[in-house]
Amino acid sequence: MPRPSIGDKAMTGAERQARHRAARAAGTPVLRPPPPTDPRIKSVGRSRARRWHDTLVALTALQAEYVAWLDALPDNLQDSALAEALQAICDLDLTDLQAITPPRGFGRD
Repeated sequence: MPRPSIGDKAMTGAERQARHRAARAAGTPVLRPPPPTDPRIKSVGRSRARRWHDTLVALTALQAEYVAWLDALPDNLQDSALAEALQAICDLDLTDLQAITPPRGFGRD
Protein backbone atom coordinates (compact mmCIF):
# COMPACT_ATOMS: atom_id res chain seq x y z
CA MET A 1 0.00 0.00 0.00
CA PRO A 2 1.56 3.33 -1.01
CA ARG A 3 2.10 6.09 1.48
CA PRO A 4 -0.41 8.94 1.34
CA SER A 5 0.87 12.00 -0.47
CA ILE A 6 1.65 15.13 1.52
CA GLY A 7 0.13 17.62 -0.90
CA ASP A 8 -2.44 17.66 -3.66
CA LYS A 9 -0.06 16.10 -6.15
CA ALA A 10 3.05 13.97 -5.84
CA MET A 11 6.39 15.77 -5.60
CA THR A 12 9.01 15.35 -8.25
CA GLY A 13 12.34 13.82 -7.36
CA ALA A 14 13.99 17.25 -7.39
CA GLU A 15 11.37 18.66 -4.99
CA ARG A 16 11.79 15.71 -2.65
CA GLN A 17 15.58 16.10 -2.71
CA ALA A 18 15.32 19.86 -2.05
CA ARG A 19 13.01 19.21 0.91
CA HIS A 20 15.43 16.60 2.28
CA ARG A 21 18.43 18.94 1.97
CA ALA A 22 16.54 21.82 3.59
CA ALA A 23 15.57 19.58 6.52
CA ARG A 24 19.20 18.46 6.99
CA ALA A 25 20.40 22.08 6.84
CA ALA A 26 17.82 23.06 9.47
CA GLY A 27 19.12 20.34 11.80
CA THR A 28 16.01 18.16 11.72
CA PRO A 29 16.98 14.70 13.01
CA VAL A 30 16.83 11.80 10.59
CA LEU A 31 14.14 9.34 11.66
CA ARG A 32 14.65 5.77 10.56
CA PRO A 33 12.14 3.01 11.19
CA PRO A 34 13.20 0.44 13.77
CA PRO A 35 14.31 -2.97 12.50
CA PRO A 36 11.58 -5.60 12.27
CA THR A 37 10.93 -7.56 15.43
CA ASP A 38 9.44 -10.56 13.65
CA PRO A 39 11.97 -13.41 14.15
CA ARG A 40 11.02 -14.89 10.79
CA ILE A 41 12.40 -11.82 9.04
CA LYS A 42 16.15 -11.76 8.47
CA SER A 43 17.83 -9.80 11.22
CA VAL A 44 18.20 -6.49 9.46
CA GLY A 45 20.69 -4.11 10.99
CA ARG A 46 22.03 -6.51 13.61
CA SER A 47 25.56 -7.80 13.31
CA ARG A 48 26.39 -11.47 13.56
CA ALA A 49 28.07 -10.84 16.91
CA ARG A 50 24.88 -9.17 18.21
CA ARG A 51 22.72 -12.03 16.91
CA TRP A 52 25.13 -14.54 18.55
CA HIS A 53 24.84 -12.74 21.88
CA ASP A 54 21.05 -12.49 21.64
CA THR A 55 20.79 -16.19 20.79
CA LEU A 56 22.94 -17.16 23.78
CA VAL A 57 20.80 -15.02 26.08
CA ALA A 58 17.65 -16.71 24.75
CA LEU A 59 19.22 -20.17 25.03
CA THR A 60 20.29 -19.57 28.62
CA ALA A 61 16.81 -18.31 29.51
CA LEU A 62 15.23 -21.38 27.87
CA GLN A 63 17.53 -23.70 29.80
CA ALA A 64 16.50 -21.99 33.04
CA GLU A 65 12.84 -22.54 32.12
CA TYR A 66 13.52 -26.24 31.47
CA VAL A 67 15.27 -26.52 34.86
CA ALA A 68 12.18 -25.04 36.52
CA TRP A 69 9.96 -27.43 34.55
CA LEU A 70 12.05 -30.41 35.62
CA ASP A 71 11.96 -29.30 39.26
CA ALA A 72 8.16 -28.96 39.13
CA LEU A 73 7.63 -32.35 37.49
CA PRO A 74 5.33 -34.60 39.52
CA ASP A 75 6.73 -37.75 41.13
CA ASN A 76 4.88 -40.09 38.76
CA LEU A 77 6.75 -38.52 35.78
CA GLN A 78 10.26 -38.55 37.28
CA ASP A 79 11.21 -41.76 35.42
CA SER A 80 9.52 -40.91 32.13
CA ALA A 81 10.95 -40.03 28.72
CA LEU A 82 9.89 -36.43 29.36
CA ALA A 83 12.07 -36.27 32.48
CA GLU A 84 15.00 -37.77 30.58
CA ALA A 85 14.66 -35.18 27.80
CA LEU A 86 14.41 -32.35 30.30
CA GLN A 87 17.43 -33.67 32.19
CA ALA A 88 19.45 -33.83 28.94
CA ILE A 89 18.63 -30.17 28.24
CA CYS A 90 19.47 -29.18 31.82
CA ASP A 91 22.81 -31.04 31.67
CA LEU A 92 24.01 -29.10 28.62
CA ASP A 93 27.03 -26.98 29.50
CA LEU A 94 26.57 -23.58 27.88
CA THR A 95 29.71 -22.03 29.38
CA ASP A 96 31.80 -23.04 26.35
CA LEU A 97 29.37 -21.28 24.03
CA GLN A 98 29.23 -18.23 26.28
CA ALA A 99 33.02 -17.97 26.29
CA ILE A 100 33.19 -17.67 22.49
CA THR A 101 33.57 -14.19 21.08
CA PRO A 102 32.70 -14.17 17.38
CA PRO A 103 35.18 -12.50 15.04
CA ARG A 104 34.49 -8.99 13.86
CA GLY A 105 33.84 -8.70 10.17
CA PHE A 106 35.43 -6.18 7.84
CA GLY A 107 34.61 -3.09 9.89
CA ARG A 108 30.86 -3.73 9.82
CA ASP A 109 30.57 -4.80 13.46
